[in-house]
Amino acid sequence: MQQDLYEQWKKDEKAPFEGWDFSYLKDRWLEEQPPWYYKETAKELVKSVTAVLDMGTGGGEVLASLVPLPKHTIATEGYKLNVKMAQKRLEPLGVDVVAVDESGKLPFADKEFDLVLNRHGAFDGKEVYRVLKSNGIFLTQQVSGNNLDDLIQEFGSESKFKSWSVNTAKQELQDAGFKLTRAEEWSGKLVFKDIGAIVYFLKAIPWVVDGFSVDGYLSTLERLQDKINKDSELVFTQTRFIIQAQKPL
Repeated sequence: MQQDLYEQWKKDEKAPFEGWDFSYLKDRWLEEQPPWYYKETAKELVKSVTAVLDMGTGGGEVLASLVPLPKHTIATEGYKLNVKMAQKRLEPLGVDVVAVDESGKLPFADKEFDLVLNRHGAFDGKEVYRVLKSNGIFLTQQVSGNNLDDLIQEFGSESKFKSWSVNTAKQELQDAGFKLTRAEEWSGKLVFKDIGAIVYFLKAIPWVVDGFSVDGYLSTLERLQDKINKDSELVFTQTRFIIQAQKPL
């Protein structure tokens, strides 16, 4: 084990991560993108409505990119550190940021919104249906339950969300009363160019490998380093799906 590599991994382990900003990994990874454009679709939908809810806004990065926003725009977030960041970014744009718990219940009135957006956030289909006006639209991009299975298996772990898929999401929304107008799934590459980038990624998203730390998984990291020495990069499989649904009149 080279001491300089270990020290770099420890540095990557301690590097701060805020919102949903992976700029720390610039030039150290390559994340393929789905063939659809969630932000562009959301931006077009926002233009024609008067009340928007953005669920699981993170640090508010995506919602802020959709300006101009309707006067009645609200964002929710469940992670306390992200709530403060989202408030700092979104409140100057006139957006209220509401902290929520993991129950799935939404603290809003029936039929309050024309549009509900959700990028990579959990949702309760019945609650989304309740807060949407008749003819309202729900747009969500989700991470499939089998996302990065090959990376997770390298660490002897298993996905907590194995059953989550485009089909289970479609069924939940149909059961809630929605009419589906779009449903697509995709898989693509996530490429890491050094092991420290994997360290940072796993610390930033702690639910991928429970209890991950450099010292706790040092032998696995060393084994992956041997692979990257041979192949110059490590390639894993990411999976996404997008659904657009409408509440009937």
